[in-house]
Amino acid sequence: MTAGSRGDVAPYTGLGHALARAGHEVTLVTHESFAPLVAGSGVGFHPLPVDPRAELESSRGRALHRSASGAGKMLRLAGMAREVLGRMTDDLLTAARASEVLLLASSLGPLGHAVAEGLSLPSMGVSLQPIAPTREFAPPVLGGGSWGAVGNRVAGHGVDRTVEHIFAPSVAEVRSQLGLARARPGAALRARDRHDWPVHHGFSPLIVPRPADWRPGLTVAGYWWPYDVAAQLPAELRDFLDAGPAPVFVGLGSATVPDPERLSAEIVRALRRAGLRGVIQRGWGGLEAAGDDVLTVGEVPHAALFPRMAAVVHHCGAGTTAAGLRAGVPAVPVPIQFDEGFWAARLVALGVAPDAVPLRGLTADSLAAALVRATREPAYAERARALGTRVRAEDGVAPVLAALDRLGT
Repeated sequence: MTAGSRGDVAPYTGLGHALARAGHEVTLVTHESFAPLVAGSGVGFHPLPVDPRAELESSRGRALHRSASGAGKMLRLAGMAREVLGRMTDDLLTAARASEVLLLASSLGPLGHAVAEGLSLPSMGVSLQPIAPTREFAPPVLGGGSWGAVGNRVAGHGVDRTVEHIFAPSVAEVRSQLGLARARPGAALRARDRHDWPVHHGFSPLIVPRPADWRPGLTVAGYWWPYDVAAQLPAELRDFLDAGPAPVFVGLGSATVPDPERLSAEIVRALRRAGLRGVIQRGWGGLEAAGDDVLTVGEVPHAALFPRMAAVVHHCGAGTTAAGLRAGVPAVPVPIQFDEGFWAARLVALGVAPDAVPLRGLTADSLAAALVRATREPAYAERARALGTRVRAEDGVAPVLAALDRLGT
């Protein structure tokens, strides 16, 4: 069960496919618009009614751009989430009643856990971000960084409490429907921690090592790659790639931007100042450019495209960050909001990216300077290539399979 943008869904298509190949019957429960992602994977699909793109493109979704701080954006997002969660409750219950085990993404964690408790179903967390409080870094949803050991941990617990309050109305409704006693927000979270409720994290320990102060039950499994077997690039894109030197990919995924026309022009100017060709992905932000040296594309499989790039410029969503690391090519991070600053900082610290170029301050000059460094200083490509080899060798599915075996399912 997961909710959010494409990056919050795609990794679970690969996890689900691997679990299905191991003999489990798997259903992905998420927004109806993402049903095509599981086509041919052997994974069933149960739709949720909310359209995340429509929510982000609404007036309240675009209001996120008016909050400069991570905390401000989170408060605005909290208001949106409270309104849409109730619309998904009935479908989550229907899907759960036909299941034996629930695997819960953090985006639906408190609500999914209430469903599991009410139906007496075993459950596990499957998270794409390191969400548990730790002294080692500040909460990724607030941009990461460090506020000191004590500050990091306090902020982590603060985010936990905020999330529990966001879900409180929907959780109360589910508990009432399923005959559970009323519970104060946070009580279920404390119970999960006391019982070491298992949470598997779908990123590599090479990228984020397991924090030493995490409680038992929290594991860093390794990446879950999206299902894209035998994915093919469009003919026009293949022709463009074959017509010259390796280009740079530029994409902001599911992020929306206030002025896509201005941003597209800045991106093209940056590419040309750096002497590079570009593949620009429209994404949900609506980027668009034309010319002999640039090509605009829609959704394309990152696994097939990124290895042919000289570098990837992206917003540092968890999924796109993973795809770039898997391909073994340098990155230019352009973080926008929430956990993207955290992943951008990790890429820089690992030496596979120059300094981040946050979207709020992006200019043709700043992006061009980062592109020159990423593509012309050999150390970035060498480190990216070596790290990609190690990341591809990991098996992020094995710990989840082992946990299911322990449940006897």
